Amino acid sequence: MSVEAPLTKLFVDNRAMILRYLRALGGDDRADDLLQDLWLKVQRAPNVGQVSRAYLMKMPHNLALDDMRSNLRRGQRDRSWQVDGADGFEIDQSPNAEQILMSRESLRIMEELLRSLGPRTERIIRRHRIDDVSQKQLAAEEGLSLSAVEKHLQKAYRAIASAQVELDAPWELSR
Repeated sequence: MSVEAPLTKLFVDNRAMILRYLRALGGDDRADDLLQDLWLKVQRAPNVGQVSRAYLMKMPHNLALDDMRSNLRRGQRDRSWQVDGADGFEIDQSPNAEQILMSRESLRIMEELLRSLGPRTERIIRRHRIDDVSQKQLAAEEGLSLSAVEKHLQKAYRAIASAQVELDAPWELSR
């Protein structure tokens, strides 16, 4: 009959509490894996005699911190790889020929759509969205009320939204 080491016994007696603690540290999806890692560390630890529960609880805390740091470094390395490329090679971020053709076709359709809305609506939507002119300033420039400018913009947004559905393109509408 083997005698259980004090640290092992303390771990077994407090296993549920340690698991809750690991989950509370934010590693809910990793808590079981970290608990297993902790169990392996406890098994390899030398028999040091009597151990306090505070000592035992410091172990999962340190393990969770190490895991968070490792995940942070992994994320930074992955982002760096995506930006800088692997092994000194640049990753080509430019669109392929098919994407370029699809974008040009979408642009052509949107240009036609804006022209079809009439010169005033086209001018208002372009000035507002591209030149970043406020609705109040547009109203003054066009000699319209603020409400009329809003109606022109609504008309344009509705037409663009309808075209988006047909094109199935991810156009940016909000500003």
